[in-house]
Amino acid sequence: MSNSQESVHKVNFAPPRGFAATFKSHAKETLFPDDPFKQFKNEKRPIKKAVQYFVPIFEWLPKYNLKLFRYDLLAGITITSLAIPQGISYAKLGDIPPVVGLYSSFVPPLIYAIFGSSKHIAIGTVAAPSLLLAATIREKVSPDAEPKLYLSLFFTATLIAGIFQSVLGFLRLGIVMDFLSHSTIVGFMGGTAILICLQQLKGFFGLTKFTTETDVISVLHAVFKYREEWRWESAVVGLIFLAFLLFTRYLKKRNPKLFWVSAIAPMVTVVVGGLFAYLAEGENHGIPIVGHLNRGINPLSIKDLNFESQYLPVTLKAGILTGILAMAEGIAIGRSFAILKNYQTDGNKEMIAFGMMNIAGSLTSCYLTTAPFSKSAVNFNAGCRTAMSNIVMAIIMMLTLLLLAPLFSYIPLVALSAIIMTAMFGLIDYEEAYHLFKVDKFDFCICMAAFFGVTFITMDVGLLMSVGLAILRALLYVARPATCKLGNMPDSSLYCDIGQYPVATGIPGILILKLGSPIYFANCSYLKERIMRWIGDEADITNANVNEVEHLLLDIGGVSTIDMTGIETLQELRRTLEINGIKMGIVNPRMAVMEKMILSEFVDKVGRESFYMSIDEAVEACRFWLQESNVSKNDFSVHPTVV
Repeated sequence: MSNSQESVHKVNFAPPRGFAATFKSHAKETLFPDDPFKQFKNEKRPIKKAVQYFVPIFEWLPKYNLKLFRYDLLAGITITSLAIPQGISYAKLGDIPPVVGLYSSFVPPLIYAIFGSSKHIAIGTVAAPSLLLAATIREKVSPDAEPKLYLSLFFTATLIAGIFQSVLGFLRLGIVMDFLSHSTIVGFMGGTAILICLQQLKGFFGLTKFTTETDVISVLHAVFKYREEWRWESAVVGLIFLAFLLFTRYLKKRNPKLFWVSAIAPMVTVVVGGLFAYLAEGENHGIPIVGHLNRGINPLSIKDLNFESQYLPVTLKAGILTGILAMAEGIAIGRSFAILKNYQTDGNKEMIAFGMMNIAGSLTSCYLTTAPFSKSAVNFNAGCRTAMSNIVMAIIMMLTLLLLAPLFSYIPLVALSAIIMTAMFGLIDYEEAYHLFKVDKFDFCICMAAFFGVTFITMDVGLLMSVGLAILRALLYVARPATCKLGNMPDSSLYCDIGQYPVATGIPGILILKLGSPIYFANCSYLKERIMRWIGDEADITNANVNEVEHLLLDIGGVSTIDMTGIETLQELRRTLEINGIKMGIVNPRMAVMEKMILSEFVDKVGRESFYMSIDEAVEACRFWLQESNVSKNDFSVHPTVV
């Protein structure tokens, strides 16, 4: 071998790690990628650091000062003005007592401020989970026939959601959230928003009878079925409130500094609507009102939890589905604001925080809470600095419950319908759907599956359809991984995809292919067949007298793992190539792949001289062979050792 062929660096054929070391490495990367325990060891006071890591309030509270509190106080007051009407509205959406919506903005925000890692999200009830909880529980219990049982199942589902969220967080299983793709959330939120808007026609027309179904056809059928109950007075008041709320949103878009106008608009609607209904005796003129609200803070609801076997399947289904949905929305919103302010949030800590606040909430007459986008955006724009804004909101909500709750009993239901409809318009993101259509048609199909599934079937079926399509897409990627032919870029040692860079040229007699996916049983046959087609494109090995391809180099640097079926397939491929006079080389295998190749004796069967650290090194070795060999491809000399 010439000096130019001598390898400066050698392929690492070190003995494979043991099972314990391999498992520890994978578990650490999956569960603790930030390695907090290493941080604790390096600290002078590791116990203190550990407490601050798992309970974030102990990290930021000692540094808190009056300057920060001024911003958080203003933000807390602002989001409370939004929390009161939203709490009552979304409780109405779930067919539970309106005061429960106010309870849900008292205890959960306090718990989140202790365990949460985001500085900017605001805690409260959300429309989509409220409707999904109601739709699921109504399958078993009617809110009109058995209101007490119905409410107890709401609390039980919230407890289950909280336990589920906490377990995922403690086990560091944030990967579960990845199954709710951006496309799924866009479609689900859009379909839910349209459905919720149509359901508000009940409040707009002052209807007392309505359907319990959640698909668009059933909702529209119910609206027109009970035309004799339509009240024009309620519709007129509703249109006035809706026009006012939409106008404030328009002002906010035209001038973002006027965000506070849009933020306080729901509270203004509630106050004005309540005064109007009280002075004009709206209930006697076809304008229904909320009704009596009990004064006082959250009563305990431990005794109301229901785990009877006949209801447990429904509460489990409702709790897990809404728990996942609420986590996905809350974590995504928290990450968005963290990026804007250049800090990080921990998804596992957020799951624990959401779980803890929902467990505590279920025991104190609250139902499912998370981080609503509208309220969190208002909190961010109001200039909040820490989670103290949630504590301020909770304190103001406590005072409201103790002193002002009965005053909200005169709120017209149509005013709440207008507030809900206005909030839902912001969730119909048709621009993002069009963007998905332009960029990725499959993503668009996933989005539409969620959208049409929610609007025309049920919310949970729509969600499952979309997630199923997303999983199918992932399986297609695994089963049909991409491969590409590499060529040499002019005047360089770089090798790039010839399809992407036409100036890259192939090496005569050498075919270089790049594999960029794990090699599993599901894609082995396809990979072998695709590689043979690549060779066939170079020359028809069954008919040609002389093969153009004499060396096949497989760059597997992008292959993260391989199973036994994959290794057997590579062995079969090598035997097939040898029959046709083609030698196979392996380039840049990763540690996990190399370890399995050594343990399976693949390295011994192929020969260590067939492994290379880089494409450039492999090409030089192949060129040396081609120079030393005879014209006949079957008369090769011994492969030089390059390791």
